[in-house]
Amino acid sequence: MDPIGKKLLDIATKELGYTEKGDGYTKFGEWYRKNIDGDHDEYFTTAPWCDMFLAWAADKADVTGQAGQFASTVDHAKWFKKNDAWGHDPEPGAIVFYDWNGSGDIDQIDHVGIVEKVDGRTLHTIEGNADGYKLMRKTRDMDSVVGFGYPSKIKVEAKYTPKHAAPAPTVDQVGAPAAATRTHEQHTPAPAPAPEHVPAQEVVLGGILAFVLCGTVALAAGRAAAAKAPTSPPIRVRKRGKHHRPATPVALPADVTPADLDAADAGTTLMPAISLAAAHAAEDREFWGRIAHLEEDGELDFWNTLHAELTDSESDRYASTPGFR
Repeated sequence: MDPIGKKLLDIATKELGYTEKGDGYTKFGEWYRKNIDGDHDEYFTTAPWCDMFLAWAADKADVTGQAGQFASTVDHAKWFKKNDAWGHDPEPGAIVFYDWNGSGDIDQIDHVGIVEKVDGRTLHTIEGNADGYKLMRKTRDMDSVVGFGYPSKIKVEAKYTPKHAAPAPTVDQVGAPAAATRTHEQHTPAPAPAPEHVPAQEVVLGGILAFVLCGTVALAAGRAAAAKAPTSPPIRVRKRGKHHRPATPVALPADVTPADLDAADAGTTLMPAISLAAAHAAEDREFWGRIAHLEEDGELDFWNTLHAELTDSESDRYASTPGFR
């Protein structure tokens, strides 16, 4: 038995009994239209399907290179002849071509099937579109046979699947013996031995890694510092010598009252001194009213002390002024 034909028979046997639809539709013709015909012509969906069935079976058996994929029986027979796979000896698994007129002319072929068994000059076949509508077994004599196509005689180029190349070596594998990275595939060339200067490459690689690591740390530190930096310049208060209230209010001499000050002549020697002290007191009251919210500022302690000293010196000066004793 033709071994390729045997695969076709295994597929055909499972499809025995398939019948075309009333309008001539078959799944084999529809498959051919979608997958083989370049124009996807609707004609094939309802066309005579004896050879399209064999094309479908060849696809299912993965033997399209040896069995062919045709809708035309004449073209199919000529393809076998062209490939030196044509003859007249019946054989199980062979593709059989018929001319109902018995002309033996390859251009007059009408039908095709696959030989299941040979009994002298009697053929037992499986044929699509048999009797014009069904996939079934048939028994025929050799009188209408034009010839046979032998799928196993078709020379098909061997399929070659490239082997996967060995994976790229890791850093730990650099400099390892070539045998350590050899794959188990015989057709994969072994990697060349590592050059003698690989250790230097490792040193360079280590230096690069260290540089990258240090750069990463520096970048992280810079970002942290930038995050802490204020987004706008800080507000600076220029301290011009803070005015503070004296520890005790300025006291008038015991023999002078505010009424006396109001009634006093501006030309007297007392008036300028009292006016200056009153002005200072008024300035202090206004200033402290404006900066009362700064009472908690710890820096004011220094200025409090300084102002107290100045106040004491002013008091001493007033005390030495005639009329204040």
